[in-house]
Amino acid sequence: MIYFDNSATTKPYKEVLDTYLTVSEQFFGNPSSIHKLGGKSEQLLTKARNQIADLLSVQPSEIIFTSGGTEGNNLAIKGTAMMHRSRGKHLITTEIEHPSIYEAYKQLEGLGFEVTYLSPDENGFISMEQVKNALKEDTILVSVIHVNNETGAIQPISEIGQLLKNYPKIYFHVDAVQGIGKVPVNIKESAIDLLTVSGHKFHSVKGTGFLYVREGVMLSSLSTGGSQEREIRSGTENLAGIVAMAKALRMIFEKQNEMRNHLVNMRNKLLSNLNEIEGSVLNSPLSNFAPHIINISFIGLKPEVIVHALSEESVYISTKSACSSKTYEISRILQSMGKSEQVAGSAVRISLSYENTLDEVARFNKIITEVIKNLYKVTR
Repeated sequence: MIYFDNSATTKPYKEVLDTYLTVSEQFFGNPSSIHKLGGKSEQLLTKARNQIADLLSVQPSEIIFTSGGTEGNNLAIKGTAMMHRSRGKHLITTEIEHPSIYEAYKQLEGLGFEVTYLSPDENGFISMEQVKNALKEDTILVSVIHVNNETGAIQPISEIGQLLKNYPKIYFHVDAVQGIGKVPVNIKESAIDLLTVSGHKFHSVKGTGFLYVREGVMLSSLSTGGSQEREIRSGTENLAGIVAMAKALRMIFEKQNEMRNHLVNMRNKLLSNLNEIEGSVLNSPLSNFAPHIINISFIGLKPEVIVHALSEESVYISTKSACSSKTYEISRILQSMGKSEQVAGSAVRISLSYENTLDEVARFNKIITEVIKNLYKVTR
């Protein structure tokens, strides 16, 4: 098997699964319970929060545990909008956001908010100047994805954050789901107020994640009924998942420092072959890119047909984001970049992890070359 769909989800590390099982068996008490068993669980929860905060160089109180990226994004966006709507109802985001952000803003439009959607250039980038020009007197929130989940384009988060420091009444939200552990981001230096992370994107278990909420930022809760997570996110914490996620985050940060060049080498070898295949058009940028994501079109072929043909060879890639890949609609992201319907309608995504190997890349290159060649024969 060759698994090149790591932007959809990653295989949990064995050590992470071992941790999850151990905590589930030995620390099953509710962290909110006042008895001894609950107290031990609460201590473990606090330790995990401290570990994550230390890895990100933030305060433990700024980490709010969630079920993943979708909940984190919705909590950051809707929570900010509803809490601060008396001060303004203008919001700014981009056309290249993950569906959990894009649809959240669409929903807020239905509630009377005004949303400005910034369009990327042909390489998939948003500029600081675009954000600056879109600001209004009643702007209260700006959301910009760090690493685009389809193309791998890295947005100028630090520059945008520095700009927004001049507007203390505007909050800055960053979706860091695709970049965490692969593309470094300094939360404090980038002046980020809210940052979303999902555990299953870096070899933790599904159903885990956290939202960084800068000290002093107030959010309206989306779920009531408990006092957990600073009363921002009610509900009994997924202790085993949280502790496992803290372990996975530590492991992925260690690999980020040691193995980034490995990702770059694999990407380069993939691109050198993919660009030689008939009908191929690269949609990912050649600079300011995440080293683990390649988006490429094979003109005239349906992406789902390519995915299914490769899966018959035990090779796994995807079309667009996993949350919307089953809709078979043309990529909104690529269309916003000005790609033609022909190009946007034939795109697939290849996404790597540190666990992939150069041997897998070599085998993949042979397989996809033959698969595309055969598909063109059938369609002509």
